[in-house]
Amino acid sequence: MIKGKESGVFWMTEDLNNRGTIEYSLEELREADMKRILLTVYDALKEKGYNPISQIVGYLLSEDPTYITTHNNARSLVRRVDRDELLKAMVKSYLGE
Repeated sequence: MIKGKESGVFWMTEDLNNRGTIEYSLEELREADMKRILLTVYDALKEKGYNPISQIVGYLLSEDPTYITTHNNARSLVRRVDRDELLKAMVKSYLGE
């Protein structure tokens, strides 16, 4: 990964032969990481028999980590995500932006 001169823009080579580059913004990378974490948390909650949507909403509203199971390290993962950034990304996605 190579950081470009513009703040928050990264170029990643598609392959080892340098045939092309893909441009990613820092915001896109953060959102992809948040989505991966949220899916992991969702799966862990579902595996333990919880209602994952209710548990995640409870966590987001209260910031009480006990809403999230420790199964598959889900609680530690979800605490790495900034709740405000996650809510912003969710609203943007819901509104199609």
